[in-house]
Order: sequence, then C-alpha cells, then structure tokens
Amino acid sequence: MHAREGSIGTKTILITGATSGIGRAAATHLARLGHSVVIVGRSTQKCIETVAEILQQTGRQVDYLLADLSSQAEIHRLAREFSARFERLDVLINNAGAVFIQRMETVDGVEMGWTVNYFQAFLLTHLLMDQMKNSSPARVINLSSNFHQAARLNLDNLEERGRYIGWNVYARTKLASLYFTYELARRLEGSGVTANAIHPGLVATGMGKTSGWLLRTIFRFVDLFAIPAEKGAEGLVNLATQPELETVSGEYFSGKKIARSSRVSYDLEIARRLWERSMEITKL
Repeated sequence: MHAREGSIGTKTILITGATSGIGRAAATHLARLGHSVVIVGRSTQKCIETVAEILQQTGRQVDYLLADLSSQAEIHRLAREFSARFERLDVLINNAGAVFIQRMETVDGVEMGWTVNYFQAFLLTHLLMDQMKNSSPARVINLSSNFHQAARLNLDNLEERGRYIGWNVYARTKLASLYFTYELARRLEGSGVTANAIHPGLVATGMGKTSGWLLRTIFRFVDLFAIPAEKGAEGLVNLATQPELETVSGEYFSGKKIARSSRVSYDLEIARRLWERSMEITKL
C-alpha cells in the first residue's frame, strides 16, 4: 500500500527526471516515508523498472507519467495528465537536467541545454501552479548547482550561438534556475506556495552518460570524488518534507543548510528580464 492521496501527513509529490540519479534516490526515500510519489521519465521501460525497484526496496507503489521534457507540447500534456489523475500537488521537484556536448535545438527550435535544464521547469511550474495554490501549503523545489557560481547570463544569447561549451551552458542554466526561484518566490508571496532552490552536493549521478566521450571521461573522474545519489537526495527530501520549512521561501540550500548563492544571482533586474524572455520562449 502507498499513502492515500491527501491523507494526514502525506504529500503528493511530483519529481521530474526521476528514473536515475538523485531524482530516483529522492523518489525512493519519499516513498519509504509514505508519501504519494509520481515520477516523470521519457522512457516507458525505465519508468517501469524504477517503479518496480522502488516497490521492491520500500514495499510502496509509486506512479509514473511519461513525457519528453524537451517538447513544450509534451509538457502541456504532462500537466493535463497529472491534473486529471491527481487532485493535489503538494510538492513539485524540478529535478530533470543534462549536459550536452554540442549545440542542438528542440522540436520548438529552442536550444536543448536551456530547455532541459531550465525552460521545461519554468513552463511546468506555471502550468501546475493553480493546482499547487489549491493544495497550499505547497512547495516548488528547483535543482540548481554550485556550478552557477562562475556563470553570467547574456540575455541576448539564450540560444547559445557561437562557440558552444556544454559545461558552461549547464552552469548558466543553473544560474537561471536561481533567478527563476527568487522571482517566483517574490511573486508567490502570500499564496501559500513557496519556492526554493537546492545544490545537492557533488553527486555521482551518471549524468555524463548522455554526453560525448570527453564529458563522459570528465564525469567518470568527478564521480570518484562525488557522494552517492542517496546521500545527495537527503537535502532534497528534507526540503520537501520538513514542517519547519513550510513557510521558508526564496532561499538557496546547499544540502540541508541555507547558503548564499553568487552575488549576481540576486540581481532583480536580470531576474525580471529573464522572466519576461522565459514567458515569450515558453509561449505562456
């Protein structure tokens, strides 16, 4: 048996990118705690395997929804399917992300790295916001990274034209997720919905598997010094469930502790302009 939706003390939690790495570890931990967990993946096979593995490890059933988060139409369909099947949404964890070795465009003509790491989360959060407000108190959690520290945004080149370095693009998208989180928190003030970002730590996630040989080699080296996904998921689970964090909003967490993000990440004007560009690009 898994926790009944809306039963006392349980939360309905939607996690993107949850068929591997930290998302999968967080889903497992949250299911074990008795929450109603819904995972999002783009492969039926991987979703079924993940659901079976979580059931085996925890004795609890989780649900899954399929979506290719690089497609705006698929994100709209995902939001509609979720709302049709589930009455509540207490926690949205925007976890999906990837590093790309070369510049590609999505079916919508948007740069792939920005889409998978940022725009899909911006769009999905907006599409599910009414449901979250109706479920309040509710929480939006965006996965960022300490890699944002070295990044600066060029709002005139979110298409990443010119020399393409996947790792730099990844860092910029993680900075963008902070601008989004802080601006969202400001706009949600008084709504009963909070928005926070988290750096889970240097986690061995296998993320480089989708990359070219150079990034795969780098990731294999990084993984030697990284913490396991289960350890990295602890901060995420803490942020999703701790009662004392119910009203905390507009913060950047490093693991379980509130931290300071880069100086530029607090720029209100860039946050506002990025929000406007994001609305245009996601056609909201």
